Amino acid sequence: MSTRTSHLTPRPGIMDISPYVGGRATLDGHQQVIRLASNESALGPSPRAIAAYEAESSSLHRYPDGGAHDLRTALGELHQLDSARIVCGAGSDEILQLLTKSYAGPDDEVLYSRHGFLVYELAARAAGATPVSAPETDCHSDVDALLANVTDKTRILFLANPNNPTGSYLTKTELRRLWSALPENILLVIDAAYAEFVMADDYDAGAELVEGGSNVVMTRTFSKIYGLASLRLGWCYGSAEVIDVINRVRGPFNNTGPALAAGLAAVADQDHIEKARRHNDKWLKRLGEELPRIGIDVLPSVCNFVLLRFAAGGAHNSKAADAFLTERGILARNVDNYHLPDCLRISIGLDHEMDALLSALKEFMA
Repeated sequence: MSTRTSHLTPRPGIMDISPYVGGRATLDGHQQVIRLASNESALGPSPRAIAAYEAESSSLHRYPDGGAHDLRTALGELHQLDSARIVCGAGSDEILQLLTKSYAGPDDEVLYSRHGFLVYELAARAAGATPVSAPETDCHSDVDALLANVTDKTRILFLANPNNPTGSYLTKTELRRLWSALPENILLVIDAAYAEFVMADDYDAGAELVEGGSNVVMTRTFSKIYGLASLRLGWCYGSAEVIDVINRVRGPFNNTGPALAAGLAAVADQDHIEKARRHNDKWLKRLGEELPRIGIDVLPSVCNFVLLRFAAGGAHNSKAADAFLTERGILARNVDNYHLPDCLRISIGLDHEMDALLSALKEFMA
């Protein structure tokens, strides 16, 4: 049988995309590894969420609620938001993609901070838009630098707040200053995937700005503190105008029934969330105290991970540290693709996993 030569040509920009590569989960030669590369929940999901997921096994032949009514209602009650202005998605990633598809295209620009989440660039290129990164200051998003890179072609500004992989955040005062200076035809998307970990008084996840402007969207996820990464569940809150657009372009059943059920049960168990937050705070504090003593710079973080900065040269550089940890079955995240070649990102794990990490790093630096 002869083979035809393909004459299919993808849209401009598609072949410029470097496919997203997640953190490593397995390692040859190791039956069990310590996974600290993907910012997953250390404690896992609420037992209530697991039970709700399992209970859905007898209903897999039924279509899920395409409007995610019960989950949106629960989120609205928890966060005191208008549930009619919430959309649920297959992780916040899907919502980021839908927003880009809806508001940017060829000849448009999508702006984000230099060390911002990789999906922003991928979404821009997939829509045919031009990705533009603004420089940061000391691994913090810089309001003035972002504004300086706004042009008449800018359609979306993505801001991870707190930011992955740096762990830093803009205060609500800085956030409002950024929004206030943006032209009204630019959509400000505040990616607050790690908001539940932040207890600082000067932080706002973005809901306040959404209430004050039609060109602001806040995105959230169940993949982090809620521990439901495998189920791909996220949500956003925006103006009625933006929510209407998202509902027009999203798939009619973009969330599975088991995911919606688990998410609803997880929202109801805020005691589990508080337990996860306390565990995280304990280890952020301990890492911040112990690692600088052995010569590793720990950037301040309000998330469930820390960014470690190593010396640029010599035996104790980030590549050598990564290789050393890997040999011991500890998986960290190389962040070269975030323009941070001297750093490793380390997720907060369970107590015994973090003890093993500290022991290995002390041995490496000795």
